[in-house]
Amino acid sequence: MNISRAYSNLGKIIEPNKVIVIYGPRRVGKTTLLEQYIKKTKLKYRFDTGEDIRIQEVLSSQRIDKLKQYAGDNELIILDEAQLVPNIGIGLKLIVDQIKNIKVIATGSASFDLSNKIGEPLVGRKWTKTLYPVSQFELAKIDSKFDLLGKLEQFLIFGSYPEVLTSKTIKRKREILDEIVGSYLLKDILTMEQVKSPKKLLDLLKLIAFQLGGEVSLTELGSQLDLDKKTVHRYLDLLEKTFILFNLRGYSRNLRKAVSKKSKYYFWDNGIRNAIINNFNPLDTRNDLGQLWENFLAVERLKKQEYAKIFSNNYFWRTWDQDEIDWVEERGGRLHGYEFKFKKSRIKPPKIWKETYKQSSFKVINKNNYLDFVI
Repeated sequence: MNISRAYSNLGKIIEPNKVIVIYGPRRVGKTTLLEQYIKKTKLKYRFDTGEDIRIQEVLSSQRIDKLKQYAGDNELIILDEAQLVPNIGIGLKLIVDQIKNIKVIATGSASFDLSNKIGEPLVGRKWTKTLYPVSQFELAKIDSKFDLLGKLEQFLIFGSYPEVLTSKTIKRKREILDEIVGSYLLKDILTMEQVKSPKKLLDLLKLIAFQLGGEVSLTELGSQLDLDKKTVHRYLDLLEKTFILFNLRGYSRNLRKAVSKKSKYYFWDNGIRNAIINNFNPLDTRNDLGQLWENFLAVERLKKQEYAKIFSNNYFWRTWDQDEIDWVEERGGRLHGYEFKFKKSRIKPPKIWKETYKQSSFKVINKNNYLDFVI
């Protein structure tokens, strides 16, 4: 299967004296994206990795003569794993400021580290893109809606990492996901941050996996893990910044009964979640179908927003009286509420929702209409 990624035509994105920064989890295809691009580009380029000590030395030197020598007469510089280069932002700033018409692409798997190093030095000099596990939005270019619906159970159980999608057997899919969890998932955190107990990180991920779609209490998590609240918060922040989890906050517009202080956490990939709890059972034998469905729709909607340039603030909504809506988008000056139910069902919006937000919309997303929501 040849999957056309959202940024496969990098030639339309790159600009002279600008840096294109591509973030994303490990193993989602960033390096493959670059390799496919250089096969068809007519630009003279050099392609390096931040893992190379020699490259680290020159790009962190802050010496213009060395940087110009490094760039040579190339029109394009591509740097994979840029987060491994000390002070990479300053190095790239000097390159795009001092070398006329140079184009630069940098990729990184650890957003917290790469953004800290690149963000401030490259203000006004970069465009930022994020590449996720393969989206339904991307797959719709090669598969019909009928075919996507036929593969829905596979997406819910095994997720959509490129290697997983292209693997032919369930055994191989499981092996790949186990390898990602065991060898890659926490690599950036353990390499760059002082984490005393990697086991605590995995235990935290398991707790989040079992609470998928539910509101999270840092105090309760800390109690279960024997960690203080601040440490739990720091760990969750690291897990977000390395593209393992993402956070959804509660919405409130001065409605006293609304719950807005707690958060929900979702995994960027269903397969990773299921690998963490070691459950790849078929849907008809599971008791967490609702959680899988909610996670799948939340992440696929975020991917669509990224790739289709839909600008939205996203929330969940719940009151102390237990009225709730799974997903709320604030865009275009209006609120749009979505309830996620796997099977088709007739559900009306909560009365207090309609009364409080009179101009809002409400829709139930189920397996019969979800493709319109995510592609």
